[in-house]
Amino acid sequence: MNYLRGGATLHFDSEKCSGCGRCVEVCPHQVFEVKPKSKAFIIDRDSCIECGACAKNCQPGAIQVHSGVGCAAALFYSMRTGKQPCC
Repeated sequence: MNYLRGGATLHFDSEKCSGCGRCVEVCPHQVFEVKPKSKAFIIDRDSCIECGACAKNCQPGAIQVHSGVGCAAALFYSMRTGKQPCC
């Protein structure tokens, strides 16, 4: 499922990436992939819901995302208020 076609605020700096794979572990929508003995890379930027889990768990600081501005924020708001989400 794609949320923000071409609009995700996700930024990945492969130069800073250590290849630890934490981004793959915490991303709920499989935006990242890490191949053995390699660095991470983005496989589906448009699936990013901008929850911020990847950036918060990236020790080297290779990932930046403006959490709270995309579909994740809309879904959380919807759960709190009972209103329909609007992404």
